[in-house]
Amino acid sequence: MDETRKDIGKNLVKSNTSIVGIVCKDGVIMAGDRRATAGNLIMVKNARKVVKINDYIAISGTGVSSDIDMNQKVIAAELRLKELKSKVRPSVKEAANLLAMMMYRNIRTPSMVPPMVGMLIAGVDVDGKSSLYTIDPSGNIAEVEDYDANFSSGMPFILGLLERQFKKDMTIKEGIELAKECIKSSTQRDSGSGNGIDVFTITKEGIKQVVSEEIVPEYK
Repeated sequence: MDETRKDIGKNLVKSNTSIVGIVCKDGVIMAGDRRATAGNLIMVKNARKVVKINDYIAISGTGVSSDIDMNQKVIAAELRLKELKSKVRPSVKEAANLLAMMMYRNIRTPSMVPPMVGMLIAGVDVDGKSSLYTIDPSGNIAEVEDYDANFSSGMPFILGLLERQFKKDMTIKEGIELAKECIKSSTQRDSGSGNGIDVFTITKEGIKQVVSEEIVPEYK
């Protein structure tokens, strides 16, 4: 195992976030919590983990916040340039492969601080077909046929819930409720996740935020 992969492995469980993507029969659900941390400190309580980068693609990430933000900005710009040059809107698969290539290239560029980012990318093509892809911190890409939480620190709790409750060909409405339960479950056990829940739907009608909830502690 090379040093980059060792660093990635050491930092996976320190990603301090919860994201999830769920494939439904008529679209994709993507959700995330709102807590951003620096070590054991909670730095931001309203961080948005799911970002709509254009009219047809949404991305969520786990890992170093600055790397996630930069990847989101660069991929949005690259897709727009590609569309202007070709006069054709790039497909979700093309966008996912471009993002994976960027991440692969980044971790192999000599740096004092190696990038540590895993990402989910979901979108809808011009024919109305929605799809979800997961890209791990090494730049490996795979299309998701059911669900994924990438390498978020809340992943063990999210996947444990989904193993029991996910159903193939579930509706968007069912997927929304399941995504909420996933984030709620992770915030109960993962100290790096919490403060809020955001859920987006990615369907032929476009990308919509359907849940925006704040988790507020009560003092008695």
